[in-house]
Amino acid sequence: MQKLARRAFLMGAGGAAGWAAASRFGARQPVLDGTQRLAPLAGSTHLDDASGLSATPVHKHLHLREDPGPALVKALRAELRSARADGRPFNIGAARHSMGGQAIPRDGVALTFDNGFVELDRAAGSYRVHAGARWSQVIAALDPQGFSPKVMQSNNDFGVAATYSVNAHGWPVPHGPMGSTVRSVQMVLPDGELVTCSRTQNSDLFNQAMGGYGLIGAITELEVDMLPNRRLVPQYTALPAETFATAFRDAIADPDVSMAYGRLNVGRATFFQEALLVTYRDSEDQDDLPAAAGSGWMAHVASRIYRAQLGREPMKRFRWWNETTLGPAIGGGAVTRNSLINEPVATLDDRTPERTDILHEYFIGFDRFPEFLAACREVIPASYQEFLNVTLRYVAQDDESLLSYATEPRIAAVMSFSQELTQRAEADMARMTRALIDRITALGGSYYLPYRPHARPEQLAAAYPRASEFSAAKRQLDPGLVLRNNLWDSYLRTL
Repeated sequence: MQKLARRAFLMGAGGAAGWAAASRFGARQPVLDGTQRLAPLAGSTHLDDASGLSATPVHKHLHLREDPGPALVKALRAELRSARADGRPFNIGAARHSMGGQAIPRDGVALTFDNGFVELDRAAGSYRVHAGARWSQVIAALDPQGFSPKVMQSNNDFGVAATYSVNAHGWPVPHGPMGSTVRSVQMVLPDGELVTCSRTQNSDLFNQAMGGYGLIGAITELEVDMLPNRRLVPQYTALPAETFATAFRDAIADPDVSMAYGRLNVGRATFFQEALLVTYRDSEDQDDLPAAAGSGWMAHVASRIYRAQLGREPMKRFRWWNETTLGPAIGGGAVTRNSLINEPVATLDDRTPERTDILHEYFIGFDRFPEFLAACREVIPASYQEFLNVTLRYVAQDDESLLSYATEPRIAAVMSFSQELTQRAEADMARMTRALIDRITALGGSYYLPYRPHARPEQLAAAYPRASEFSAAKRQLDPGLVLRNNLWDSYLRTL
């Protein structure tokens, strides 16, 4: 019988037992009577992102599908020239999975890239890719040739240049953010000049665009590192949360470990007291690797269990037992590297018009992790938010990006909340976010910028000490400020 993929248990699985439990103990929705709803704006004159809370008016929204090359450059130059002449902002997006309008130009020209061009160079160990290609398309191109992305985001429906532009990380170890695996990029600058940027050519622009949120140039293509695809075997270790950082650091230092992540128990009674460490090592059998696959029907079971946690502490306890006991027992078989990362974020879509999924992400040094746990225990349960999951990943030190969130090796805590689409919930989320940022930056950590714009400008400056340097470089390169988005308008322009 075919082994079940690890991603089937990423958010909880458990087969028939989980399905029965989720059916019996469905999500308990809070009563929204008397609250003021946040009604999403619709229509061709507005663009939104994954939050459903960032509807922004745009002048026009265009799709570009040209292959990387002269036709694409010509189209970009024409739109940039038109935007400059009209005094309108310009920005490019792909899937727009950010949550605060970071890829939306207010009253401006919004471009969406839609092209899956991928070209392998086996001898160089890299691939050339269209800026708008999704990671699912990269995997589809690399997998039959026996290769895998060196680092990508944890889901496959994001755009490649978008990943570079937010400098997202994944969970392969011991690597840094995705930008550390990019060899070069081509982009059209605000004045229309086409440039190639790398660590040896236009390196200042390369470092500014890495994690630069599309504010430096319009990227057309990238050359990115790839690795051989491998068959991997997982190992699951349950341990006290206080000892997780030490165990995680030891796992990352193990040269045989190529993938690793952690979990924390989110049930209120034992909040952040228990941890799970999952590591992957090469299987002895590397012959006849199967084609990349996702979790299939098990992902739908996982989604039911994940959603059934809403308002039900018994389901949170069930899910934790499932992840630490049942899941490893029946889903601990070998799986390929590409299958592990070949899962869309849409698998866990709540499909509930009254709620939205909101992500937070915080980065903390290994030595301060116990203090991070204490801060989260004091802030999160006291809020009125439904906390569903936290995944712990490793990020190596990043000294390249001006907007680096990992100025030392750090643990990344990716948090998932289910938020009511009401004004009260938005206000509660903003208060909790600001409190967490204050506590975590006081520990020398940072927070991630692609999410809801609840931080105060001074909090961004504290977490990103080179932000003012980035803003100055952007103004010098783009004095007309034609490349703009909500991140610039709300924060970076003030520095």
